[in-house]
Amino acid sequence: MFDSERALIARMAALEAVKSAAAAEQAELAVQFEKERCEREIAAGIPASRRGRGIAGEIALARKDSPNRGGRHLGFAKALVFEMPHTLAALKANALSEWRATLIVRESACLSVEDRGELDRRMCADTTELEGLGDKRIEARAREIAYELDPQAFVDRAVKKEAERTVSVRPAPDNMAYVTALVPMPKGVGIFAALKRQADVACDGRGRGQVMADTLYERVTGRPAEAPVPIAVDLVITDETLLAGDTTPARVPGYGPIPAAIACQLTGDAILDERSKATLRRLYRHPASGALVAMESRARLFPKGLAQLIAFRDDTCRTPYCDAPIRHTDHAQPHAADGPTSELNGLGACEACNYTKESPGWRVVTARQRDGTHTADVTTPTGNRYRSKAPPLPGRRTRPSRVETVFADDLAWADAVMDNAA
Repeated sequence: MFDSERALIARMAALEAVKSAAAAEQAELAVQFEKERCEREIAAGIPASRRGRGIAGEIALARKDSPNRGGRHLGFAKALVFEMPHTLAALKANALSEWRATLIVRESACLSVEDRGELDRRMCADTTELEGLGDKRIEARAREIAYELDPQAFVDRAVKKEAERTVSVRPAPDNMAYVTALVPMPKGVGIFAALKRQADVACDGRGRGQVMADTLYERVTGRPAEAPVPIAVDLVITDETLLAGDTTPARVPGYGPIPAAIACQLTGDAILDERSKATLRRLYRHPASGALVAMESRARLFPKGLAQLIAFRDDTCRTPYCDAPIRHTDHAQPHAADGPTSELNGLGACEACNYTKESPGWRVVTARQRDGTHTADVTTPTGNRYRSKAPPLPGRRTRPSRVETVFADDLAWADAVMDNAA
């Protein structure tokens, strides 16, 4: 029995070594791919300003990753291959994982090529020095060496980073969300200290973390934390869940599904509370697939309503493996090539993916399947093909709901609108 357990652990360790070696080879392949693509584009007479567009996007698709990460993969690969040979060798030898190699590269990003090479030598020339080091110790050691080599570079990077301050939101388990603010360190410490002071004087039965979270919401929105949130977050919910007690989950575009009971509580509280303003908008889905096929719009300008329809339909960027928020309503077949401004030819895209699609050799073809599902086939310059499907709306897919049956005339009208638009 003991020998069997030891063999299992040995196999896991061997697979970890394979993962590190594969990551190193992927880095080398990414650099070679960029080199050959740029050489071909130079020979084809493509201007320097347009050369290399779409390379990171193709790398991302090949790795089943988001386009944003594709750019990071390529930057990581170039740093390893051209400037940090010892880190690359340590990765090949399984002395580093891909993530720990990434930490070293990241901490050296502000250095000159010569200083980066020196950091690479000190960190990884002797791989025995890496034994037993976890993520934090690797990161701290790389940062310490980088600061020693060029203190001014750290000051300059801090000044540059201040311009990158931002706020983001992402889903968390159990109907929660992470709201993250990237701000300069003094402001971040000040925000936390102010929230902590408020928590120290609160004596109403709430925990410290609860008081801090409620205070943050109140100070940012100007609304009491207990006031219902206006349903201007485009809560997508079936008629039967809202009106007939069904348990099908609702969906918040850009966040994901939420339990039916919580969705109904949100809408009910908003309707009953005079401080909130809730509105309803009807979305029409295909009874078989659940695909969004039409939307009631209050806007008189058709393009605005159409863009909202596409945003509801796609939820996030439609490039395969990209989960970024939709920033552009894009023509799959370019408008300059007589692509129609229609729901079928429209795609929700993030800014980076929209620009990547305009690079030479990229092609996107949309279609509607027999069950109503909207699909987009992406073909890259290397001829590889990837498909994305618009997510179905909440609700069962086998039959029209009771409320849909009542609104049969409205559905027929929506179909006529879609036929005219196509």
